[in-house]
This record gives sequence, structure tokens and C-alpha cells, in this order.
Amino acid sequence: MDNHFKHHIFFCLNKRDDGESCCANQGAEAAFDYMKSRVKKLSLNGKHKTRVNRAGCLDRCNQGPLMVIYPEAIWYTFVDNDDVDEIIESHLINGQVVKRLQIL
Repeated sequence: MDNHFKHHIFFCLNKRDDGESCCANQGAEAAFDYMKSRVKKLSLNGKHKTRVNRAGCLDRCNQGPLMVIYPEAIWYTFVDNDDVDEIIESHLINGQVVKRLQIL
């Protein structure tokens, strides 16, 4: 079976109009842009590698900002670029879940 990508990452970038907590209000867009550029710079992008995608609401607003990495279905929250770097290094490169950032 061809799993076109080794990792497929979805960032919740949803913006709620009602003013309630949402990933877009917690820095998700900047983290998405940062991860996408880092993955590309590290040559981790492309077929059989990693794809970083935008997503609408992933229905976990109170736990955001967040991303989910498939095929493992590991959910992460993050605060800054250091957290994103740790997820790239540990999860994408070394295959180890970052437990401190994982959402269960």
C-alpha cells in the first residue's frame, strides 16, 4: 500500500466569529507557517515524506492551538517555535512522540 506521505500534519486554523477561544487566536497561523518553512528547509517535505496542511475546526478548541499528525493520529498543542522545532526533531525525524506536548 502506498501511503503517499510518511507524515501528514493538519493545523487547526479555525477562527470563531463568536469570540470564543479558537486556534487562530492563539498563534496557530504563525506556527503553521513556521513548521511548513522548517519542514521544507530540512528537506522533509514531498512524496513519501511530510505534508503540512491547513485544517478548519478540529473540534478541540479548548485545547488549542493544536495540530494532529497522521498516520499515528498524535495530537499536539504548542506554545512557540521551540515547541514546533521539538515536534519536528523528535516526532518527524526520530519517530518519538513529544509526551509533554501531546494531547490525549
